[in-house]
Amino acid sequence: MQYLVSVIDDTAGLATPDEDAAIDVFNDRLRAEGHWVFAGGLGAPSSATVIDNRGEEAIFTDGPFVESKEYLAGFWIMEAADLDVALKLAAEGSKACNRKIEVRPFLSA
Repeated sequence: MQYLVSVIDDTAGLATPDEDAAIDVFNDRLRAEGHWVFAGGLGAPSSATVIDNRGEEAIFTDGPFVESKEYLAGFWIMEAADLDVALKLAAEGSKACNRKIEVRPFLSA
């Protein structure tokens, strides 16, 4: 089963060099143990564009969809046997990146 593991941040700063190093170690472990699918960091919320094409024309709006103190700063997509494994891995990811984490399973198609 695959899980979206979202990194939640409340600062505009990037990861510190120590956090980057810990994240690299964690990513290497995910790869070695077969949990790695994909991961990435995201630009600041101010770099977002929201698109709403539910009406006659698409409307493009600069800035984040939701105004909030916390925002999605990055993510992992992990392969795990079950939710317990995904939560354990996410707890280790939270420690590595020094940020809060949200875990959500992908729905089966």
